[in-house]
Amino acid sequence: MSRLPLPDNEAHLWIVKTDDLHDPTLLEAYAELQTDQEKKRWKRYLVEPARHQHLVARALCRTTLSRYVEVDPVDWRFESGAKGKPFIAHPSPDLDLRFNLSHTGGCVICLVALGLEVGADVEDRGRREPPLDIADRWFSPSEVHELRALPHEHQLRRFFDYWTLKEAYIKARGLGLSLPLDQFSFDLTKPESIEIAFDPKLEDDPNRWQFQRIDLGSRHPAAIAIEREDRPDLTLRLFPCTPLRDEGGSSDPPI
Repeated sequence: MSRLPLPDNEAHLWIVKTDDLHDPTLLEAYAELQTDQEKKRWKRYLVEPARHQHLVARALCRTTLSRYVEVDPVDWRFESGAKGKPFIAHPSPDLDLRFNLSHTGGCVICLVALGLEVGADVEDRGRREPPLDIADRWFSPSEVHELRALPHEHQLRRFFDYWTLKEAYIKARGLGLSLPLDQFSFDLTKPESIEIAFDPKLEDDPNRWQFQRIDLGSRHPAAIAIEREDRPDLTLRLFPCTPLRDEGGSSDPPI
């Protein structure tokens, strides 16, 4: 596997569509990349789609990191922070790689950047109605107002815009749902930009973060959050791939 450069002004998003990924030989190879502990966790999944998503996600994470560093995919070891965010524990890579995984029905993604905290989320628009009761409970008042003011046919898309952005941000922070979702608000009314505002209790700076929404086909909305500090926005490159089968390489969203 050839090594990819990872400039400090880029972030890379690796994407696997999983619905047709059922080659037994390939899935067996994915299973062999896992540690014994990971295999035990994988086998505890009782629902096959969840087992499949977990297996592909672990394979994507390991093979993605090995695209940048001379480390065999099987040799990576991970630990989790206090709120569950995974990080590289061994071996110590030559690059300060940061990564974040997300998976849903039919899609797995892995976001990678150099020395910056990152968060990613992908969802499945399989719901018939916008779950506005979830918005009422978890979104900020301004987000709920903007969502409910939209025509009914646009509410589902906007719900997932908010949801994926919120998930990406809390995952980048590594705090999970201990970070109240209604204490930060996204403003999506300007097509050219995504703005965020924080309750003072969160003690965060909007200029510290870069956000981007991505449609990975009509079914899978996604969003990313990148800690850019005070630098210009990073360029996001998209890489559709199949772990262990190809090296991806497209910089355009998959259709």
